[in-house]
Order: sequence, then C-alpha cells, then structure tokens
Amino acid sequence: MPPELSDEHVAAICRVLLDHGVQFVIIGGVAARLHDTGHATIDIDICPSADAENLSKLADALQALGARLRVEGDPDGVPFDPHPDTLGQLAMMTLITEHGPLDLCFTPAGFPEGYPALTEHASTIVVGAVDLPVASLEDVVASKRAAGRAKDIVALPPLEARLRRG
Repeated sequence: MPPELSDEHVAAICRVLLDHGVQFVIIGGVAARLHDTGHATIDIDICPSADAENLSKLADALQALGARLRVEGDPDGVPFDPHPDTLGQLAMMTLITEHGPLDLCFTPAGFPEGYPALTEHASTIVVGAVDLPVASLEDVVASKRAAGRAKDIVALPPLEARLRRG
C-alpha cells in the first residue's frame, strides 16, 4: 500500500491549484484528517467548480502539476491532455502528480450539485502556510455515508465521534 499523503504534499498540490485561481473544496480523507480526526489517506480528493472558466484554470494547474492518469500497475501514470472540455465531461478522475496522488470528484456521493453545495459549509484550514478550502466534517461524514463503500463505513465511527465532541 502506498504511504500516507503528508500535509506537505497536500499543501504543495493545493498551492499550485490556488496559484492558478482554481475554485475547489478538499473532500474525503484529507478533509477528515484536517478536522483532527486522525484519519489516514493516501491521496487528496478535491471537488472543483465545474464552470467553464474554472475548468480552464484547472487544466492549466494540472499541466503545471505534471498530472498523469493514475492506473494500477504503473506508478508513473499515463500521460493525458487535461483539456477543459474533457474535464467537463467527467464525474471522477484519478491522477498522479509530482507531489502525489490527486483525485478530482465533480459530484461526490451525497452532493450531486458538487462544488456549490460543498462551499456552503466549507472552512479554511491553514497547512504549510497555505489557506486550504476544506469541506465541513458534517459534509465529509454525509458523503461517506452516502457512498456506503466498505472503507467509508469503517471510517464513519471515529468521524462521527469527532463530530459529537464538537
């Protein structure tokens, strides 16, 4: 199994996205970890805005990150052209960048509207001097519940315990 993605790598990936003006919210395991849950994860999941201008900025940022399609059995990934039109047709994409794995999820489980719904309760958490837009822990839990995958169900009890602690 790959090593856990460090805060340094998370900050490096997000710094490139933010420098390109990409609108996004961190979701999934990294969002859970940033809310002090102790959750471990090997990649960063983001939900980007799907508007045309943002997709163009995202495409530029992915090129700057040296993003490649992540495929099993090929640790270097497969080259692809991150064209805005292509990105706009996807629900999900798994990538490898020079700073680590990055997953794009335009319609996370439980949030079919994607970015607009997640920004409502998102907060800013500073990591490595970078202001990261992070989904609320409530939204992370709701998404994991909606996904219902075995790994999400296992992750729920400690996340829900953290919610109860406030």
